[in-house]
Amino acid sequence: MASVEKIKNVCDFFVITHKLQNTLRAGWVTCGVPAERIQSVAEHIYSAQMLALVINSEFELGLNISKIALMLAIHELGECIIGDLPAYGCPCTREEKRRMEDEAVEKILSGLSSPQEIKKLYKEYEERKTGEARFCYLIDKLECCFQAKYHEDMGHLEWEKLKPNEAQKERIAKRRDQGYKRFSDFWIDADIERHFMDDEIFKTIAEFVLKNDGVFKDN
Repeated sequence: MASVEKIKNVCDFFVITHKLQNTLRAGWVTCGVPAERIQSVAEHIYSAQMLALVINSEFELGLNISKIALMLAIHELGECIIGDLPAYGCPCTREEKRRMEDEAVEKILSGLSSPQEIKKLYKEYEERKTGEARFCYLIDKLECCFQAKYHEDMGHLEWEKLKPNEAQKERIAKRRDQGYKRFSDFWIDADIERHFMDDEIFKTIAEFVLKNDGVFKDN
């Protein structure tokens, strides 16, 4: 017979993680994507899981897809409390953001009687020492690249619709002067350089998306 305490823990965990369904991805707000098309954090998680499933399958990577699906399910857990902080124009440093997320995750899991499995998965993702954790990290980045290209293919994302802060304005002007015609071009190109150069599969996928306009346009 399940104890009342454990049932209450399940209900409380559902309530706090349910917030991710209504937590918008801050980067797309800044990019001027129409409100009705802005992705929630929960949608990002689902999309990342689907990408992981198909890439692991198509390229026959042989990774533990069950662990990957669970790891991706909790990789944004801290945002239940701190919300989604944009990669560009974030009001805090990367180190401060990491600390805030870790503290939020600890607070969320402290309400569970048996949080060990979730803690272990979250730590594995954050440390990125295993093949599955590194794969999840790259999936998280690639999903953002796909979203940028998708929004641009669908006409939701244009230079003129951006709502940048002062630091972003300078960066955007520089990129346009460098000859980038589409906003997603420099987004994906930057992620290839920063994240995908050491992984041939992710690099090849990102380069294909970069070079092919309309690849995500709905039929």
